[in-house]
Amino acid sequence: MDVRAGGTLKSLFVPGGILLLAAALLLSGGLMPVSAAAVDFYYYAVFAAGILLAWRFHSSRALFALVTLLLAHRAIEFFAAGKAISAGPGRIAFESVAVLLPINFIVLSLTRERGLGIPAITPQMALLFFESVFVAVVCRPGETTSPGFLRIEFVSRSLFHSTKIPQLALFVFLAAFAVLLSRLLLYRKPIESGLLWSLISVLLSLQANAVGRVGNAYWATSGLLLIASIVENTYFLAYHDELTALPARRAFNEALLQLEAPYSIAVVDIDHFKNFNDTYGHDTGDQVLGMVAARLARVGGSGQAFRVGGEEFSILFAGKPMKEVVPHLDSLRLLIEESKFRVRGTPERRSAPRGAGRRVEDKRSTRRKLGRPRTPPAEPSSNELSVTVSIGVAEAGPKMSAAEQVIQAADKALYRAKKAGRNRVEAASDSRSRKRNIA
Repeated sequence: MDVRAGGTLKSLFVPGGILLLAAALLLSGGLMPVSAAAVDFYYYAVFAAGILLAWRFHSSRALFALVTLLLAHRAIEFFAAGKAISAGPGRIAFESVAVLLPINFIVLSLTRERGLGIPAITPQMALLFFESVFVAVVCRPGETTSPGFLRIEFVSRSLFHSTKIPQLALFVFLAAFAVLLSRLLLYRKPIESGLLWSLISVLLSLQANAVGRVGNAYWATSGLLLIASIVENTYFLAYHDELTALPARRAFNEALLQLEAPYSIAVVDIDHFKNFNDTYGHDTGDQVLGMVAARLARVGGSGQAFRVGGEEFSILFAGKPMKEVVPHLDSLRLLIEESKFRVRGTPERRSAPRGAGRRVEDKRSTRRKLGRPRTPPAEPSSNELSVTVSIGVAEAGPKMSAAEQVIQAADKALYRAKKAGRNRVEAASDSRSRKRNIA
């Protein structure tokens, strides 16, 4: 993945990096002084609002991340009894939390979002319970040092003289950063960004002694970063298709309002997709949609792909006349035709539940009665399948100034491509089909 790409950089630094930078400037006095009373209000407001939002939007990972942060900080404050963390139960709690908290964030990052049902939340609740018991046991009255494994040293202590954080904790933080960053670059999901920047804020808090005005403010900021990820995720779900991760119809409609001539619009349809679903099942159909969407996202000519419904996609080329985008569309068509993918977990038709085949045959019979062509995709070889797409493209001009007119013209071109044999690009102003022969 190219980390220099605009979308990747945006998902990496916005909004987490900006919020954390603003908090650091405020706490350093670079913008304005912040009182202890303001920090306390900020702290309680963030965690109360964050927990309510996570519960309302059924975001179990964000909810447990917030609860973990709150429990970890309250444990340090309780055992430190408001004093400087240098020795005794306060120091033991500090060292324990510094190791356990990044482990929790790794677990949360690798956990699938499963809502807030009892079966889904039980494992995480059990983990928090056992961690709480562990901290309570090692911080019991009379203890002056933490267990030896928490204070293990891998390199010379002189290299870490500027921090109170034990070496084991620093290495666990480093591992957590690596996991969270790799998942953020791979999936570009808001929750991964929120967990990453929240953990960085926790590290800054621990470096600031974890308690007091600055320490409390960084803990609150870690919660704020998770709230931002909840809001970003809500926006993402509203404007992106969950299956393909492409922008969805709402984003497409808003993009149309911003278009100014010259521009071109391409309409893409997967050939024989309904027959494909009938033959191999909807799970395999979803795999096809994901594969095609991944190729569409890489279209050249500065095009932006959208999933507008079912097996239909649209590509906007702002500032591009049709003659410039047709070569890119033909390259895209060829790329999809040459792409192979392996069917995952598709059951044999004879092992399907009784009645499933009958329903498929009923659908096919209905299509035959309606006079629709029955052209199922070829049987897979070694579980490998390939698909093709038909594309219609039109451009804005004096006779078609409205985006709706351009879309209608592209639709008509798509229908011509379908009638002419599919797997081709058809331009609205050109009745000739474009198909590159492959030796």
